[in-house]
Amino acid sequence: MNYSKEFEAIAQAYELSGGDADLLKSDSVASLVVSGNEVLGKNEIPGVHMRSEKLAHGVRVWLDVDPGTVVENPIHLCFGVVPKEGLQEIISEYHIGDGAKVEFLSHCSFPNAVDVTHIMEATVHVGAGASMNYNEVHYHGPQGGVKTRPKTRAIVGPGGRFISGFKMIEGKVGELDIDFEADIGARGVGEFTTKAYGKGNDLVKVREVLYLKGEEARGLTKTNVVVVDRSRSDVYTEMHGLAPRTRGHMDCTEVVGDNAVAKNVPVVYVTDHTSKVTHEAAIGSVDRKQVETLMARGLDEDQAVDIVVEGLLR
Repeated sequence: MNYSKEFEAIAQAYELSGGDADLLKSDSVASLVVSGNEVLGKNEIPGVHMRSEKLAHGVRVWLDVDPGTVVENPIHLCFGVVPKEGLQEIISEYHIGDGAKVEFLSHCSFPNAVDVTHIMEATVHVGAGASMNYNEVHYHGPQGGVKTRPKTRAIVGPGGRFISGFKMIEGKVGELDIDFEADIGARGVGEFTTKAYGKGNDLVKVREVLYLKGEEARGLTKTNVVVVDRSRSDVYTEMHGLAPRTRGHMDCTEVVGDNAVAKNVPVVYVTDHTSKVTHEAAIGSVDRKQVETLMARGLDEDQAVDIVVEGLLR
């Protein structure tokens, strides 16, 4: 099959963010490819349905997984802007039917960005006994010219699972402002994991909130942020134990180097005496001994720091 130049360009950017472009062309793998406000590729498989609507500066997407469907291969999503400047808005709605199980691999790439704004607003509905695992990886190139605004609002039904991972460690972050919330039903599970590496004058802001609303609901937020040079991080996590026998934990580790600044605020709300919510926050420096060991093997200081940091964030 012949693919457009635009498709090949965004597929190349997809690979820079760690994706396998061949999977975007496979008939057996559900996938969606969006460049700017154009849907360049879409592949549905049995039990997985996609609809899209073109917007002035992006795309609105509806993605449904039928009840009881077990999707064997991850659904691959590719979003990006190839030119140096642009605005991309991805407004998405996910409905995961009762008992369904699905994993998403979303790669967002802006390899040439000098002045790009990327807005993602997702509404997620995970049905009773269903499982949704969503992993998002970003590549922003060396310029740091991207403003990223990911926002998620999720509702997880009884016995459901919503596992969300966000990673931005390749290239320069630019400005990142994460805003994630989830309501977890009885015996449900919600997890947010965020990893980011700020350099230069990057700004990393993270807000993660979990509401444990049903009996025996469980929640976890795990945030690892490294900031060096003159970059800044501001992490706010909040956990609500609102029902009997709920369990939650917030874990935040920030590593600071050079003239960077890190801030962390964990907040706990408990309204039921059988609920237990804990938090652990630590801010420290890059391990100097590890850096010096790598420098003794021939690396310069920047290379050594990058290797130490990547070990923390992988």
